[in-house]
Amino acid sequence: MKVVVTGGAGFIGSHLIDRLLQEGHFVTNIDNFDGFYSESIKRRNIEGHMKYDNYKICEIDIRDKKGLDEAIPSNIDVIVHLAAKAGVRPSIEDPIAYQEVNVTGTQN
Repeated sequence: MKVVVTGGAGFIGSHLIDRLLQEGHFVTNIDNFDGFYSESIKRRNIEGHMKYDNYKICEIDIRDKKGLDEAIPSNIDVIVHLAAKAGVRPSIEDPIAYQEVNVTGTQN
């Protein structure tokens, strides 16, 4: 199966990708490595994925429709959308940014 995972460098996404790769699926991981959580932790989360020939990482923001169109293969079977801007308090301080990522990014 060909799977696209958005937010695949995060805790949940990276563990999902671990399992998908172990099962032999082809995985495209789309993540922008947002600084809300440590980028170094996210990079460590995906370190083990790099050894798989059936794995591709694309550092793209989900708000970038053109970038997504170029990164997502046309013959995919499944998209697992886990990308989002996290945190309730910061969303109150900057609601527009959260709307752009969590709503517009999802629509892309």
